[in-house]
Amino acid sequence: MKDRLSKNEIRKDVVQESVEAVAGTVGEVMNIVVTAVKDVASSIGALATDAFEIRDGARRARAELELDQDDIEDTDEAAADVPAPTSVTAVTPEAAEAPKTDAE
Repeated sequence: MKDRLSKNEIRKDVVQESVEAVAGTVGEVMNIVVTAVKDVASSIGALATDAFEIRDGARRARAELELDQDDIEDTDEAAADVPAPTSVTAVTPEAAEAPKTDAE
């Protein structure tokens, strides 16, 4: 005797295979989506870390600039007590004989 499948059993097998195929595809797509979301979150986190480092670097540079300006102001105050150098045009050259050489 031949084994025969009923119409209901054939329908059940079609539905079962279809659901399994859809579930497998949905699982693969969800894996892709979850991986993409994870990668995006990681990239955004790295960007935020870079932004914090840039901000901290700018703060340190600003603080160093303020310290340098304070040093310059302190130096300017100390330099105000030192007399200004005499200009070159205010000095009159003395007449001096040029040294004699063997060529003369």
